[in-house]
Amino acid sequence: MNLETRLPRNGKEGALYGAIICTLTVLFMSSLNIILAVGEFNGEVALSILKVFPIIWVIVMIIEPVVIGRIAEKLTAKFTQPSDSFNAKILFRILFTVLGMSFVMTFIGDIIGNGLSSDTFHHFLANWPRNFLIALIAESIVIQPFARFVMVKLHASQDKKKSSTAGITA
Repeated sequence: MNLETRLPRNGKEGALYGAIICTLTVLFMSSLNIILAVGEFNGEVALSILKVFPIIWVIVMIIEPVVIGRIAEKLTAKFTQPSDSFNAKILFRILFTVLGMSFVMTFIGDIIGNGLSSDTFHHFLANWPRNFLIALIAESIVIQPFARFVMVKLHASQDKKKSSTAGITA
């Protein structure tokens, strides 16, 4: 049986995979947006990033699997065929997930940072295209490949344990 080693195989691995992706993305995007809003990086900005990180992380860990991830899966299935390559399916999944998450989190991030005001929609129009493009590049080139690398290493370790255990019982 040839199991996919780059993706989670069960719920526990899925939670790890999602936590890696969400942690790296939230840390990168919230840091970037706060630094751009303030105009510099200093100790106060670093403290702001650390304060907002857990709040945004929890929001993302809820919204992605419950809403955006499900929509992204359906859209990926609609735009790909079963015979399409792993990379094609992953790229569509990344595209649809980043599209939805950047859309939602640009609003939520502005509300967390500035409160709900008449400028929220204006800020969204100015910030969302940048957030989408940067998150898409980061997810495609660094974050998702890193999370898949972790899965490959985890599965290799599990397979090694299974084969050494099987050798003992045989």
